[in-house]
Amino acid sequence: MTAAGRSARDGMSIGAVLARLRPDFPDVTISKIRFLETEGLVSPERTPSGYRRFTEADIARLRFVLAAQRDHYLPLKVIREQLDQADRGGTPEVVVAVPRPPRGLVAVPTEPPAAQEFAPRPELRLTREELLARAGTDEALLADLEQYGLLRPGPAGFYDSAAVEVARTAAAMAEYGIEPRHLRAFRASADREVGLLEQIVAPMYRQRDPAARARADEIARELAALSVGLHSLLVKAGLRRVTGN
Repeated sequence: MTAAGRSARDGMSIGAVLARLRPDFPDVTISKIRFLETEGLVSPERTPSGYRRFTEADIARLRFVLAAQRDHYLPLKVIREQLDQADRGGTPEVVVAVPRPPRGLVAVPTEPPAAQEFAPRPELRLTREELLARAGTDEALLADLEQYGLLRPGPAGFYDSAAVEVARTAAAMAEYGIEPRHLRAFRASADREVGLLEQIVAPMYRQRDPAARARADEIARELAALSVGLHSLLVKAGLRRVTGN
């Protein structure tokens, strides 16, 4: 029996599980855990009143799933197959969760981000299911993000890595009561900034000289970094006015 007089077999609440996972997986949310349960990757018991009760085995499964997604980019279908293999007595691929330092609530850079952060990355093609799993959000939030123009799938219906970050950030803001409809100003501001940068580099891209186009790429990245840095500095200055610090 525990100090509270309850049997240890009663397990842990979803909030307690979240607290156990957060040190190693800072991006995990209650919505993500519920989603993984919906997908059949973990099956906590329910109390007569309907509350979830997780065991140590359930937490181990969640760690395996989260590490497989984060460190190996495995889709849920593959992860499910590995867990099924383990349930049958097999040995799934070992996925080690590497601890990460907890994130602060607000991280405002003190200088502009590096231009290299805006360089093209290897294309990532995610299905809707994979996007929801990686972002740890639900279908309702994703639908709202698309309705208000914050997310759009590509022509073939797939999403990229940027979509994951947008959905994850929007989900975090939703926990503070900021809904996707409130984020339309962010979309409009970003579009205006991109339009301004386009006016500067578009003439260079129209040149046939490969060196000019390469220079246009470099300038676009540098201006994007400066633009994001300026935006962050203005927000930081505004917060100082609000908080008086």
